[in-house]
Amino acid sequence: MHVADYVWYITVGLLLALLAFDVFVIGRRPHEPSTRESATAIAFYIGLAVIFGLGVWYFSGGRYAGEFFAGWLTEYSLSVDNLFIFLIIMARFGVPRKYQQTALLVGIILALVFRGVFIAVGAAAINQFSWIFYLFGAFLVYTAIHLAKQGENDDDDYKENAVIRFAKRRLNATDEYNGVKLTVKKNGKRLVTPMAIVIIALGTTDLLFALDSIPAIYGLTQEPFLVFTANVFALMGLRQLYFLLGDLLRRLVYLSLGLSVVLAFIGVKLVLHAMHVNELPFINGGHHIEWAPEIPIWVSLGFIIITLGITTIASLHKSRTLQSSDEPTAAESVTGTSEAGAAEANGQTRSVDQGERPQDAARDEQADEPAPELHHKNS
Repeated sequence: MHVADYVWYITVGLLLALLAFDVFVIGRRPHEPSTRESATAIAFYIGLAVIFGLGVWYFSGGRYAGEFFAGWLTEYSLSVDNLFIFLIIMARFGVPRKYQQTALLVGIILALVFRGVFIAVGAAAINQFSWIFYLFGAFLVYTAIHLAKQGENDDDDYKENAVIRFAKRRLNATDEYNGVKLTVKKNGKRLVTPMAIVIIALGTTDLLFALDSIPAIYGLTQEPFLVFTANVFALMGLRQLYFLLGDLLRRLVYLSLGLSVVLAFIGVKLVLHAMHVNELPFINGGHHIEWAPEIPIWVSLGFIIITLGITTIASLHKSRTLQSSDEPTAAESVTGTSEAGAAEANGQTRSVDQGERPQDAARDEQADEPAPELHHKNS
């Protein structure tokens, strides 16, 4: 795929302009986006990604369009899983809702920077060493096994990394937020706010996820232009998606399991590709392994779509089942109401049987009251 320099410049310029608009215009005022605002932004960014993919199809053919869509869907799914970790971080540090938008924006920018660095490093490594695909494939299979062992998404699965623990131990921090500022001055001392720790947590999480996402995208396409654009489009709208989905993110209980299947598939695909272009002297005498199949991009795209679709449906079904089991059934509600009514009726019956009729009770109270004093008019 040949991409002219001016196409690179225009694409990067437009994407950076969109990002700048999101940062300096939409995100300059800390607030919680409304449902309409979030839905409109997500629809806009997804629409842009689809239009871009169709443009790739028109100018470069169906193969590269398939590579873009497969890479975009994979990166978007990994970003949603990343968003789930963001949700846990926000909850653990008690970030006020109106400040979460700014924290997410910083986290997404850091993710874009880290992925950009890894894309460049990955492209240089691939051009120099074909055996790097063995490493990428093995790393993805290892990551897939690690995700599969985790099972369902759970808040308890998140563990603070060494950088976060070091920052919390060593930095002079306060427990009070100072808007979205990272520091505050108290009693003549400069202290970091919890927002600074949150940014560190989001940044280190982005770095770890970039290690997974870049080998995954290079398993679907080796075109740096498609790798870069798929990652950028996958990160656009995540901030709004966070507020739109809300608790729905927690309902995607099988997301990590589904991603483990996708990553394992891509890992095997990378290993097969490495065998197909093998140059290592201790493997097949340094010759290509011709019997190793090359999995077509349309097979990869179909596998990714089907796996993610099954994952979403199964997650929502289980969440709905668990929610239903936690709610009292109609029969239990009726039984409880009947028992309460019966108890109340029994109480009234006992009162009547014991002669405590309302009239008798009123008469008894009147008899117990002291007689009013009589005052003579002439006294």
